[in-house]
Amino acid sequence: MTENHTTALSVVLAGGGSAGHVSPLLAIAAAIRVKAPETAILAVGTKEGLETTLVPAAGFELTFVERIPLPRKPSMDLVKLPGRMLRAIRDAKTILNDAQADVLVGVGGYVCTPMYLAAKSLGVPIVIHEANTKAGLANKVGARYTTHVGTAFAETAIRHAHLVGMPMRKEIASLTRHAGQAAATSRLGLAVGKPTLIVTGGSLGALRLNQAIAASLQALADAGIQTLHITGKGKTVLGDDGAALAAPGYQQVEYVDSMEDVYAAADLLLCRSGAGTVSEVAAVGLPAVFVPLPIGNGEQARNAAGLVAAGAALLVPDGDVDAAWVSAELIPLCLDAPRLARMTANASELGIRDAAESMAAMVFAASGK
Repeated sequence: MTENHTTALSVVLAGGGSAGHVSPLLAIAAAIRVKAPETAILAVGTKEGLETTLVPAAGFELTFVERIPLPRKPSMDLVKLPGRMLRAIRDAKTILNDAQADVLVGVGGYVCTPMYLAAKSLGVPIVIHEANTKAGLANKVGARYTTHVGTAFAETAIRHAHLVGMPMRKEIASLTRHAGQAAATSRLGLAVGKPTLIVTGGSLGALRLNQAIAASLQALADAGIQTLHITGKGKTVLGDDGAALAAPGYQQVEYVDSMEDVYAAADLLLCRSGAGTVSEVAAVGLPAVFVPLPIGNGEQARNAAGLVAAGAALLVPDGDVDAAWVSAELIPLCLDAPRLARMTANASELGIRDAAESMAAMVFAASGK
């Protein structure tokens, strides 16, 4: 990778909606900034997505195009689609021209289709990152117009795919779990030296996990395990008295900003298997039990398949997660230090820590500068 770029680049990054799109976008932007601090960076999203708060908080400029869902069946939205898409492409061209964009980077989501089509029309080079094992429609469209395509998973089927891993925040990518475990455990308000289970259903929470853990507090405490339960925003678990559920060795919070502390403090993570979580768990070498979302197209199970096959994680169907399963399976695993050590080693072999830097290198190559 070139260390110094004498001509300042202008890079437009498009994507948004969920944290699964916004997080890699921000990681790529940060890696570009580290290598070429003078680069002009503009993010493009929609007014309905998490990018409206996450992008400005990360210090990057944000602008918007209209959110255009692609209907799967006949509807008024389908009738309106051509006109809405043409307007969005026109707006996207204006954004790229005003930014004097040298490169468009897309990470998927509704915003990317008009941005890709506008970039193709204007001759702006395109770079794509696909985070999921099943490539999204927008990125499949964009991949027709570029050879610069990075994927988080080796099995992702998309044109010109290059395995780069999942771009993630430097605090996670550079984490050494055991070296930082005691300090992270203290920051989270947990006791240093006790077996630690951390449970998270992601930013939206996971009802099945919340219910299973709430019903297992006595069993966990009796086993000497402390539990940090990240319930999801607005998903506080209540006790019979209507107050937030409380028990010895148990604490719950709705959200944790510093997931690197969670990854360092946990001996075992019980979680959903979104692409970002799976990639981060592998990168830091954290044993995990994945409970894929029971809805959708099976994407979350596919995300976890590589780690499960390598003996780095377990996969449990959502319907199997209850108090009996926690006692029979989860508690023994959490107390089995040799098995957890093997899982850590297996995960670390699959983890990729430099995906953001690889994507930044792709951006510099595409720009020709």
